[in-house]
Amino acid sequence: MDLLDDPDPGENAHEYTVSEISGAVKRVLEGEFGRVRIKGEVGRVFVARSGHLYFDIKDDRSVLASVAWKGQAGRLTARPEEGMEVVATGRLTTFGSQSKYQLNVEELRPAGVGALMAMLERRKTQLQSEGLFDPQRKRPLPYLPDVIGVVTSPSGAVIRDILHRLRERFPRRVVVWPVAVQGRDCAAQVARAIAGFNALAPDGAVPRPDLIIVARGGGSIEDLWGFNEEIVARAAAASDIPLISAVGHETDTTLIDYVSDRRAPTPTAAAELAVPVRSELQAWLDGQGQRLIRSLTRGMSDRRRHVDTLARAMPRADTLLTAARQRLDILDHRLEAGRDRMLARRRARLSEIGAGLRPATLRQGLAERQRRLAGSAARLSPALLRAVASGRDRLARRVLEFDRQTPPRDALRIRQRLSDHGARMARSVRLRIEAETRRLDALDRLRLSLGYEATLSRGYAVVRGDGAVVTSAEAARQARALEIEFADGRMVPGPKPARKAKSTPVEPPEQGKLL
Repeated sequence: MDLLDDPDPGENAHEYTVSEISGAVKRVLEGEFGRVRIKGEVGRVFVARSGHLYFDIKDDRSVLASVAWKGQAGRLTARPEEGMEVVATGRLTTFGSQSKYQLNVEELRPAGVGALMAMLERRKTQLQSEGLFDPQRKRPLPYLPDVIGVVTSPSGAVIRDILHRLRERFPRRVVVWPVAVQGRDCAAQVARAIAGFNALAPDGAVPRPDLIIVARGGGSIEDLWGFNEEIVARAAAASDIPLISAVGHETDTTLIDYVSDRRAPTPTAAAELAVPVRSELQAWLDGQGQRLIRSLTRGMSDRRRHVDTLARAMPRADTLLTAARQRLDILDHRLEAGRDRMLARRRARLSEIGAGLRPATLRQGLAERQRRLAGSAARLSPALLRAVASGRDRLARRVLEFDRQTPPRDALRIRQRLSDHGARMARSVRLRIEAETRRLDALDRLRLSLGYEATLSRGYAVVRGDGAVVTSAEAARQARALEIEFADGRMVPGPKPARKAKSTPVEPPEQGKLL
């Protein structure tokens, strides 16, 4: 029986439970309005912790509660924002616990270009207030990147245009991250691709790009809407790698263009911004090399002329050395004269010393010194013995007196010290006597080496006339008797022959220079 049928006249009305009425309303509503499209303005928006999305769609007189369950919310092409004009598609249903009806939204899209542009302006204003469009944030592009990362569809004409343009200008290594460039999955995949390129290790299996290009061909604002999503703009702003946006044609503008480091009007223009022209670079390098060579050549020529000018202003080497050569000659002459004078003085001094070292004089001096030394030794020995005996007696008396006045322990220590001092004194006297003995022996050896007796053993002889040493031929001729002393004895020659006439003495040969 239909619950809405009126009861027969005269019968009592049927009594329904709340659940029965709620279920009946639900069946009628869902049966009458199975799937509907509703246009309106988004009001309050609430995202539950479970992931369900609750929002209101309103006009100037009524409000319709709407809900998108977690699985449905992830598939929506546009996220509802307050004040956004939308067209929602879904099923009308009831929520019996609160006695209200609501729209279960399965699809949501902005209501026309005007609504999209209004939402885009709101997002742009918000991001700009956060400083994401600040020109100071934009980084310079690398001049010649080794690896270029491209975020685009792998099957479209965009990637072919980019690769073709790179081959023409300057071939580089390209890493493509395939993404959907339109639809509800576009924004999430592009944001993950940008973050993924930044997360690559520089030395990993997949090289980390030095530059990222986000590219897509032209299309309507709905087709390019994925690049206007907030997650894409924030991912581009957070990229550590310089990024070029090349979305749409020259007249198309999306949010990623404002936050990227450079905007290219087309994907082909993005490839031109990424790398220089190799032929132009080679020509520039050749020109710089030629300029460098010309500069070096001109600099060397200028310096050579400067050196030649300085050389002409400088005097000749012979002129510089003339004065020094003359001073050297003067010093050489003075050195030779000084050397001769020094040798003459030394030779005269040596002659004086040699004259004073006659054997008789030396023997007399040594004998005199020997007598004085023997007398000193004779006097020294008794005096030394008496001094030692006297000192020993005084020391013994002082020791006895000290023993009587000093405690035994201190006396023993002091006696030990006195014994040590006595031993050192005796050792000192002994060493002094030995040193003097060695000195006397050295003097005696010197006497023997300087005496004429040692000279006689080398083949010389001493000639005496009338008891005196004869040192010249004239003295020998005037002596009445001559005596010759050799090393092994003396000899008296026979009778002296008659004196002959005086002859002219022969000059002895000149003795050579000693030094």
